[in-house]
Amino acid sequence: MNRVYLDWNATAPLRSEARAAMVAAFDVVGNPSSVHAEGRAAKGIVERARAQVAAAVGCKPAEVVFTSGATEAARVLAGAARHGGVCVDPTAHDALWAHFDLTHVETGPNVLAMGLANSETGIITPPPEPVDGYWPYGARRAASLLLDVTQAVGRIPWSFAWSGADMAILSAHKLGGPKGVGALILRDGLDIDALQAGGGQEMGRRSGTENVAGIAGFGAAVEAAMADLEAGIWGPVEKLRNILETTLASGAKETIFIGNDRERLPNTACVAVPGWKGETQVMQMDLAGFAISAGSACSSGKVKTSRVLQAMGYDDQVAGSAIRVSLGPTTTEDEVMRFAEAWLRQWKKHRAKAA
Repeated sequence: MNRVYLDWNATAPLRSEARAAMVAAFDVVGNPSSVHAEGRAAKGIVERARAQVAAAVGCKPAEVVFTSGATEAARVLAGAARHGGVCVDPTAHDALWAHFDLTHVETGPNVLAMGLANSETGIITPPPEPVDGYWPYGARRAASLLLDVTQAVGRIPWSFAWSGADMAILSAHKLGGPKGVGALILRDGLDIDALQAGGGQEMGRRSGTENVAGIAGFGAAVEAAMADLEAGIWGPVEKLRNILETTLASGAKETIFIGNDRERLPNTACVAVPGWKGETQVMQMDLAGFAISAGSACSSGKVKTSRVLQAMGYDDQVAGSAIRVSLGPTTTEDEVMRFAEAWLRQWKKHRAKAA
């Protein structure tokens, strides 16, 4: 039986447009920092991709800083922590939580960091309005706002220009680009510590020779992703997600669908059956030919209860049993129904053992 890939939030399959752009870039020999013709050709590839990313996220090309991914881009918070503290939304990704620091809490943290769309639940959380001069979690309104838009870009409408954010981070591979490349979007005029010291590439904000092929693939992928979004490609995906949840609910009444009463990404289902460990379900489904996950992909190999679900108020029984099923534009109804049937078979075996 052909395997079924239902883990698009971990990484999306490489788009043909990205592959073609990367193959073409591999034939360009120059270093983007060199002034000769070959170097200028490589620089042109980088700058074209910078313009593509800027157009997709609604910012100026000069506000795009290429990195190795969203996790590296989040290192901007390390500098912020040194200069005034960082406050992080309790449900944010570990890439943001790694820089949590309220050392200067007496004057309010320097940055509020949060995710726009949660990778585990798909729940969309727009930036909050300040109350009496403060954002939630103790951040001053004057503090900078960093948004993790890794899961959002290309799936829901979003623009840096109207978001109110001062910084944003994203990764190419979540939207069909190559792994190992991403971007920090940095509002014009905002001063930060360099993400990486060295030769001064990326306007002095991230040194190191640019990954020309990866950046080319990133640009092509994000351009294609935005075209798909405008064409309404995620509407049918949302219908399939709803079919999946309805089918599972009808077969397993005690199933909890986390976030289905909130605005969510169109492709994400977070499913929990208290007492049935999430990692067990992942292994059972893998053996049955289906790729899903339990929690964030960045935590793979770490058997632990979801911090995100705990922060949402779920107990360990629920948080430890949650799985994430994330669909994509190429997912079919047949694949969804085959997964539902396989999952329900395993659920019946679990229930029989527990009886």
